[in-house]
Amino acid sequence: MTTHESTSVTGPASVSDSDAAPVSDPVPDPVSASADDRRAVTGKRRIAFAVYVADAGQLPGLQALLRSLALTGPALCEDVVVLHPGLPDASFDAAHRLHPRLIPRTADGRHDVFRLDGYDTVIALAPTLVVLGSLDPLLRLRTGVAAVPRPGPDGVPDPRNGIPDDGLLVIQAQDVDHCALSAAAPRDIPESLLVPLDSRYDFRALRLGDDLAVPEDVVVLNFAGTPTSWTGPAQETRTRFDLDDEAFRAAYLALPGAKHPDLLLHLALPFPDGARPPVDLVRQLAEIHRGRGHHDRAVALLAEAVAGRPDLPRCHETLGVCLMALSRYEEAETHLLLATASPDFAPRAYGQLARLAWLLGRTEDARGYALAGLESDPADANCRAWYARTSETVAAGATSPDIPAGEQLAHVALFADGEENAGDKVLPEAVRSCFTADTGPDRWHQQHAHLLVDEAGLERLNARRAVIVGGGGLFLPDTAPNGNSGWQWNIPDDVLARITAPLAVFAVGYNVFDGQRYRRERFAASLRALVERSAFFGLRNHGSVARVRELLPASLREKVRYQPCPTTVARHLDPRLAEPAVREDTVLLNCAYDRAGLRFGHDYGHFLAEMAAAIRAISSSAEVRYAAHMPADERFVDDLRREHGLTLPVEPLYLLSNDAIRDLYRRTRLVIGMRGHAGMIPFGCGTPIISLVSHPKLAYFLADIDRPDWGVSVHERALGARLAERALAVLADHPAAVADVHDRQRALWSVTRDNLARLRELTGLPDPFGEPGPGTGPVVPAPRSAAGEERPAPSLRTAPPTP
Repeated sequence: MTTHESTSVTGPASVSDSDAAPVSDPVPDPVSASADDRRAVTGKRRIAFAVYVADAGQLPGLQALLRSLALTGPALCEDVVVLHPGLPDASFDAAHRLHPRLIPRTADGRHDVFRLDGYDTVIALAPTLVVLGSLDPLLRLRTGVAAVPRPGPDGVPDPRNGIPDDGLLVIQAQDVDHCALSAAAPRDIPESLLVPLDSRYDFRALRLGDDLAVPEDVVVLNFAGTPTSWTGPAQETRTRFDLDDEAFRAAYLALPGAKHPDLLLHLALPFPDGARPPVDLVRQLAEIHRGRGHHDRAVALLAEAVAGRPDLPRCHETLGVCLMALSRYEEAETHLLLATASPDFAPRAYGQLARLAWLLGRTEDARGYALAGLESDPADANCRAWYARTSETVAAGATSPDIPAGEQLAHVALFADGEENAGDKVLPEAVRSCFTADTGPDRWHQQHAHLLVDEAGLERLNARRAVIVGGGGLFLPDTAPNGNSGWQWNIPDDVLARITAPLAVFAVGYNVFDGQRYRRERFAASLRALVERSAFFGLRNHGSVARVRELLPASLREKVRYQPCPTTVARHLDPRLAEPAVREDTVLLNCAYDRAGLRFGHDYGHFLAEMAAAIRAISSSAEVRYAAHMPADERFVDDLRREHGLTLPVEPLYLLSNDAIRDLYRRTRLVIGMRGHAGMIPFGCGTPIISLVSHPKLAYFLADIDRPDWGVSVHERALGARLAERALAVLADHPAAVADVHDRQRALWSVTRDNLARLRELTGLPDPFGEPGPGTGPVVPAPRSAAGEERPAPSLRTAPPTP
């Protein structure tokens, strides 16, 4: 018989993201119906609490438990599934007022916690429990069934004695044989499956009698079997959670520190009648609405709070940002200017004013606002970035292309600069190289997607030969939100309808995160208008195709086509990306931290530990270096060094030119990446990849090339072992891995060539690749970089890339 030691349930805290939806994974019920659910694609763990209520007499205990959960873990809000034998729905009205994600379900008994469909981890509680401390360590458990064993004769918990029927359980569905355990008593859990917990996670109040104080380290206090007449310290502890609704709401709102958005909204709104709510609370609630794309609700709250109050700069700043997201620009500017009156908020407000003026094409005003922000705080990075961007725009505007506008193509995309995302720098050039050999400003009129398309902008677009929208994940609601379209291209429907130049959507992605909430109504209407107006509508993976078709009427769905991201066929676009004679003996690793809560949930500590194990294993065969697409990506290196003592050399791709980024990726032996373009760019250069799946788009791409085994979820229990095994296999037979990449790439190039043939009918441009003959590769020009870097003039025909 195996002997178990009590499990230590400590480790790094889960990642949070103040601008994201809650860390927890929403259940598809009315509470969270607006949240995107793609856990089947990402492998994200779904967690729930479960409580069995045997009769109406246990409902007060359930309510005390819910209050204790909120008051001791204000930043935690998972589904609470209340199992019951068939109590009336109205029985749970009081409990619903205490928790926003309460889900009553009928059950045969408490053993049904072992067969709770739809969840990967279930923390089973009881109405006799109250929570006194953090449950985060339990949420990070990943194996078996965790519980506090029954004590042996010496009073020490002993796994051989089984576990109580009425205590806390942490159940991992992956490890539980539903048929064997669904009707079993918890005490019958096999010892091989049991993960012993320290007694503080299910401390029996009976041990205290009516005179001993509750130990300070107790996390869960269990009152099972205690007499109702108790009046000692333990009972006093429980009585702290016997509050009426008003007192409970007040106690929760008064807690310091972070609060979960779902809980905070549920317990704060509607505001009680009477006194005006605190301004700071109103602003917090507005920030939650803002983070979920409900900018109209945020404006409604803040407008009332700041009425006649010019002395609330922080609220005016938030209100201005929300008005900007609704495209109410004049009102937004007024409130942001009010915010500049405070020295503490002036730099932030001026940064937002610079962005607002830039969106409206007022470049000189934007530069002036940025300069004013720097005068308030010379170290403000946002104002410095806006000053640099607008200064470059002013300088570029002093020159004009050598060819008439009618000979140019208009390109609507995200154009990264400075230390922004390296993938967004490479992507626009890759798109342009599909159409013309010259990818610079002579042949292309650049229209940043976030700039408002006004009448002057419409005239500029219509003056071009065609308008190409893409690529990139433009179908994302919370990057530079606007009220005109609901996605990243800031164009009103009536302006879109008056585009007369041929319009093509090329390799755009649907980039909504798993668990992300967004408003579909405006986006869906704008999307329909865009599809109707487009002569070509191509999305960069079949997952995006399916998601967008879901939002369209049947009559428009067939217009949505598959067009791979051009970065994935880079070898066919640029002959210099042929297989290098020698590759460096390195593996490049990349991680992403935008919306980290949605990426990792409660599993960040697990992810970090598993990655440390994988890096140690892979380092025996190649040097592991870190490829940062953005400065924020370097958090992984810092956390890895602090938590696991590993130091990785960093390649700051955000400081490199497009050519240098591609060259770095084509000369390494393997890339392990979490960002979409940390996979697609090296793949396009002919380098084997493994994707760390924290976003559906990575799994979508691997499905398109029929290589799902090239990806591993960041939530995978055996992430380290699987990643190391796959990486070492690639390194051991590298020529075969490269040949597989080339083979997969040919299919994407074939689709791209077919789509480009259709697009030539729209643009009237010659085929830059010529007509491939039997046994020959494509004709490939050498594109000029978007930065205007000069390259040798291409020959009429070039040799195909080395297969």
